[in-house]
Amino acid sequence: MVESDPRRIREVFDSQLETALRWRLSTANERIARIKKLRDAMMAQREAFYEAFMQDYRKSPPEVEASEFLPVMDEMRHAIGRVKRWMKPLKVWPTSTMLGTSGWVQYQPRGRVLIIAPWNYPLSLCFGPLVSALAAGNTVIIKPSEMTPAVSALMGRIIGEVFPHAEVALFEGGTATAQALLDLPFDHIFFTGSPAVGKIVMAAAAKHLTSVTLELGGKSPTIVGETADVKLAAETLMWGKFLNGGQTCVAPDHVYVHDSVKDAFMTECRKVIQSRYGTSAHEQKHTADLTRIVNQRHTQRVASLLYDALTRGAAIQTGGEVDVAQCYIAPTLIDRVPTGSQILEEEIFGPILPVIGYSRLDAVIAEINSRPKPLALYIWSKDQKEIDKVLLQTSSGGACINHCVMQFAHGELPFGGVNNSGIGNAHGHYGFKAFSHERAVLRSSPLMLVKLFYPPFSEARRGLIRKIVDMLRLPMI
Repeated sequence: MVESDPRRIREVFDSQLETALRWRLSTANERIARIKKLRDAMMAQREAFYEAFMQDYRKSPPEVEASEFLPVMDEMRHAIGRVKRWMKPLKVWPTSTMLGTSGWVQYQPRGRVLIIAPWNYPLSLCFGPLVSALAAGNTVIIKPSEMTPAVSALMGRIIGEVFPHAEVALFEGGTATAQALLDLPFDHIFFTGSPAVGKIVMAAAAKHLTSVTLELGGKSPTIVGETADVKLAAETLMWGKFLNGGQTCVAPDHVYVHDSVKDAFMTECRKVIQSRYGTSAHEQKHTADLTRIVNQRHTQRVASLLYDALTRGAAIQTGGEVDVAQCYIAPTLIDRVPTGSQILEEEIFGPILPVIGYSRLDAVIAEINSRPKPLALYIWSKDQKEIDKVLLQTSSGGACINHCVMQFAHGELPFGGVNNSGIGNAHGHYGFKAFSHERAVLRSSPLMLVKLFYPPFSEARRGLIRKIVDMLRLPMI
């Protein structure tokens, strides 16, 4: 792995200042043109991306289409169709004490922004935020993951063909490159990754009082209630969990299943796994439809979580095969996982799903609330009171009812975490606002009552001011 030259990084960063100032005046049509150029260049390399993803971690072309191209193309289409509307100043009504004024919110580009993207969805989680940054009128420097070198190199070539370095640039490398970038006074940093690294990014940003969007992760819980459509739950959960080899920040991490439907749920899950990946261990290992773990180190980490649980007494219901050299772990379901097992404490980020039986929903809610707030929460139920109870008494970045993962793909919903699972939102209008400064603008008039508050204060004026304050106790009409 070759680190990027810190001096070159600084040169590019400095060169983007003039562009950032000029792009404050950029029109919607100019921003749309940049997004279209990026879109066309990306799609021209469609086959090359297939090869790069296969090289990095054996991700099949259909999954590349569904989980990489589709989200980015949807983000581009959304921004192209809406950016003119998003850029318009937002007029606001005056409050009772601001009568005689007019006010509006002006959306300004933040300036020079940094996007640090992860390895699990290297194209989607790099170009998706890039689209939002361009829609908001910013210059951008991108740091992709060093763990997917083929995809990162291809993205770098595309960026280099479409944009001068003074507009958008991509720097490859590992920790040293990331540190060189974080030492610079960017106007905004958009980071996607683990909570542990998110804390490092936030600490670096604090040195320059740089604003941040942190898209992190956590152990996203799932509840399958006694009224759930068990077959539907199994079909959707086995997709959301094993998509991308389980390496998805919003993947169901573990599932609480009501005791009355647990056996039926496990049976349906096994059927789904066999129908999609093969009925035998050999067929599953050689299927083209299961993405491999990104590298041997991460394979060993996930395998260690499994082995720890089994040593403590957990039972494998299906799967369990591991080949670290081939970065392979079979789609695996385990149950009877003892409290204190590492797999119940760490985000799994792999194709292993612990299934936990329960009899009291209150106990499940208490367990969820005892942990850091997750990025996602999923519930399968036909009981609206049960659904409402879970949604009202828990906290998560997002939630799905009778589905999973799909909240990420909804362009009109904010995507983001809460506390340990993230800060800020992305996608669509929320992504545009993440990369924009919402500037408050007020225009006064000679009739404004503020002159009443200029000194000196006579007894009559003091009494009038007191009456105005007292009037604010009255309810709004």
